Amino acid sequence: MDPMTKMWVSLIAILIMGLSVFLITFARTKTTGILRGALSFVAFIFMVVGFLGGVAALI
Repeated sequence: MDPMTKMWVSLIAILIMGLSVFLITFARTKTTGILRGALSFVAFIFMVVGFLGGVAALI
């Protein structure tokens, strides 16, 4: 991967991780019940995708 592509992949990974932090914060403060669990699960999936994007940018 060329350096410019690595930069874009890492930037997208950072943005996805930021979205997951916002989503988990929203889920924990504003929701309850099954919606809270569903949003937390989606936030976890976003965090894993962001992590894999960060690892891909390092390789």
